[in-house]
Amino acid sequence: MTKASFEFSEMHWLMDVLQSIDVGLVILDRDYKIQLWNGFMENHSGLRPDEVHDKSLFESFNDIPETWFRQKSEPVFELKTRTFTIWEQRPYLFKFKNYRPITGRASTMYQNSSIIPLESIDGTVKHICLIVYDVTDTAVNQEDLTKANEHLAYLSQTDSLTELFNRGFWEEEFQREHKRCVRSHNPSSLVMFDIDHFKNVNDTYGHQAGDEVIRTLASIVRQTARETDICGRYGGEEFTILLVDTDAAAAANFAERLRKKIDALIVKTDEHEIKFTISSGIAEYSPNFKKHTQWIEAADKALYHSKENGRNRTTVYQQK
Repeated sequence: MTKASFEFSEMHWLMDVLQSIDVGLVILDRDYKIQLWNGFMENHSGLRPDEVHDKSLFESFNDIPETWFRQKSEPVFELKTRTFTIWEQRPYLFKFKNYRPITGRASTMYQNSSIIPLESIDGTVKHICLIVYDVTDTAVNQEDLTKANEHLAYLSQTDSLTELFNRGFWEEEFQREHKRCVRSHNPSSLVMFDIDHFKNVNDTYGHQAGDEVIRTLASIVRQTARETDICGRYGGEEFTILLVDTDAAAAANFAERLRKKIDALIVKTDEHEIKFTISSGIAEYSPNFKKHTQWIEAADKALYHSKENGRNRTTVYQQK
């Protein structure tokens, strides 16, 4: 075999590799016109090499944001540096369908991509090579893991009956807010309330009816509270709401609105119609509350006062 024929054979092998390799290869010139389009790109785009050759990348694939891609590519031409794009930043460069059976629930192929310089004999970069990797399996598995972790976090933070924060997580958030109040001295108010005579509800109508009462109350709380408010089930029939950046007067108005909604409510079960009321205690943050537990104790004292004075009422803790 002559040297020329050997080199030709080597070139033939190289072209076979370029066409059959399981990554996308696209060579672009300085005007971003397509000069090479391998088998991977043909198979996933449905476009033959002769259909895209010497065509503008952006005209052929208008999903690719031209300004962004040029900004990514210019350093490759000018500085001979490589650039990368990962699916977490941009799910795909080319909008190809996903045909993998394992990750069939992903409609579009997730992609990582690299742009590398191709130096000419004179040392200048007149062409760049765009390499496209199908990372759909990795991306979908990562998304599944993220969703699973988020669900586990939700379960660890949430009371299953009410879908409010459970006591442990609520106290973590409350301690955080207490520290913020210590630093900023902004007014925030704690509302503690419970269902009046809840034992009678369970004894009269049964525990399933009691659970429905608690679920309904929690739903009203979510509807009444703001997104910034921190709502939790403190235990049994007792609940807590931390009203952020809210003074005692505004907190009392909130608690009264909630109390009146509950007072007008009828919980219907298969056999019964149940009415119930709540009693509330409110404590606005005070610099005297050196510990977060002192703040809770103040609101609890106000709640006790409501209980001792007829129930179905709201009491604001009076600072001494």
